Amino acid sequence: MCGIVGVVSNAPVNQLLYDALLLLQHRGQDAAGIVTLQECKFYMHKAKGMVRDVFRTRNMRALPGSVGLGQVRYPTAGSADSEEEAQPFYVNEPFGIVLVHNGNLTNAHALRAQLFSSDHRHTNTESDSEVLLNVLAHEIDRVTHDTREAGLNCAQLFAAVGKVHQRLRGSYAVVALIAGYGLLAFRDPYGIRPLCMGRAADGTVMVASESVALEGAGFVFERDVLPGEAIFVDLNGQVHAHQCAQAPSLYPCIFEFVYLARPDSTLDGISVYQARLNLGETLAQRVISTVPPSEIDVVIPIPESSRPSATQLAQLLGLPYREGFVKNRYVGRTFIMPGQGIRRKSVRQKLNTIVSEFKDRKVLLVDDSIVRGTTSREIVQMARDAGARKVYMASAAPPVRFPNVYGIDMPTKEELVAHNRSIEEIRQLIGCDALIYQDVEAMKRAVLKATPAPGDPRYCKLNGFDASCFDGVYVTGDIDTDAIARINSRRSPVAESDGDASRLVLPNLS
Repeated sequence: MCGIVGVVSNAPVNQLLYDALLLLQHRGQDAAGIVTLQECKFYMHKAKGMVRDVFRTRNMRALPGSVGLGQVRYPTAGSADSEEEAQPFYVNEPFGIVLVHNGNLTNAHALRAQLFSSDHRHTNTESDSEVLLNVLAHEIDRVTHDTREAGLNCAQLFAAVGKVHQRLRGSYAVVALIAGYGLLAFRDPYGIRPLCMGRAADGTVMVASESVALEGAGFVFERDVLPGEAIFVDLNGQVHAHQCAQAPSLYPCIFEFVYLARPDSTLDGISVYQARLNLGETLAQRVISTVPPSEIDVVIPIPESSRPSATQLAQLLGLPYREGFVKNRYVGRTFIMPGQGIRRKSVRQKLNTIVSEFKDRKVLLVDDSIVRGTTSREIVQMARDAGARKVYMASAAPPVRFPNVYGIDMPTKEELVAHNRSIEEIRQLIGCDALIYQDVEAMKRAVLKATPAPGDPRYCKLNGFDASCFDGVYVTGDIDTDAIARINSRRSPVAESDGDASRLVLPNLS
């Protein structure tokens, strides 16, 4: 999972890119990078760390130019310890191309072999993003080979992207800069990972992973990039668009709405905040069938992204909504700390209870999702230690039973608490008095319900959702046991976390 952004302007873009990456910081905190283009020369700075730590004044001054792109990275493959795997990636042939990528290629192993044996290209890292860049560069080289002296035109560029679509499998939202020409953005034929574009009053064009990056930087959201579509913005700010996939269909990742995206974003026409409110509404119906509301004294969310669902659930059940946990915004993620004991201690450093909200009460804790279950177990125990008489837990997402292969780092199926376990077995492991999960189909209906009506400027026609981590259906159709094993073998060690997703990736968003 990563956040990407690209800008074409008539003014320096370094500060604009920096500001946009800050707004996308929730999508990755392990590394950040920016490239700018001035007079056919690229200027790059990238390093491990948060945006505020990677870019100092001296770094920003060394990024001139009115065209640029950037990325914040959360690694799901390759080495998280390697500065070389921070993006953007660069190749100098043809023309000079830099690229940032959000997603995960499920056939990266086969592509890497092709690059070496038949394309005669070399990759220097284990990153699938470097593979993607070389495939793109090779296809651009092929379509321009006989006309290189005449330069590169849109028809050639879109033809190259069409060939890229034919070769790649998996999820990818891409922004690339081509020296001397402009900015290229495209999205996989299923639209699994998000990408949108907008414009400022002065004509500056921005593409980004989420609408919040546009609106927070003063841009007007224009539209989502369609699945399979490529958008090229030339150096004059002129936008050219073309559908490059043969049979595109829109299946966005539903986990974006459950947890990943910021609540103030709109993805493929769907308000993330409204989707989470709807999830709370359907979850309330599940709670009623499991625990009578009269047996619940208070509803308490587990920070941060479960709050809209918990608010709606409490309102529909006629129960008090309270903040019972205070999140320390300045504690590092628990999964980078060695030893189970240290991890447990860090959970308690990161979250602290307000004892008065728990003492002698029957509490319903609401979380966005439960992945491994270890953090959930610790939080349930914290509630009991604070004096709760009963601790019920509700998840706004269904049980996570299958690995995600499209750019969200989730454990192998054996590490998932819900894999091959009944709800009762999970409840016993977590230690709560009752455990309520969202239903898969109800989740899909709840998110779909947040789609605007046809005719609304933000309306997008959805064919469905990628909900593979919940239902095991992989929309690209190329995933089997062997493919999952290969992808797991490439997982970044730093991403092998010990807690639930909601505590491992996102910083505070309030």
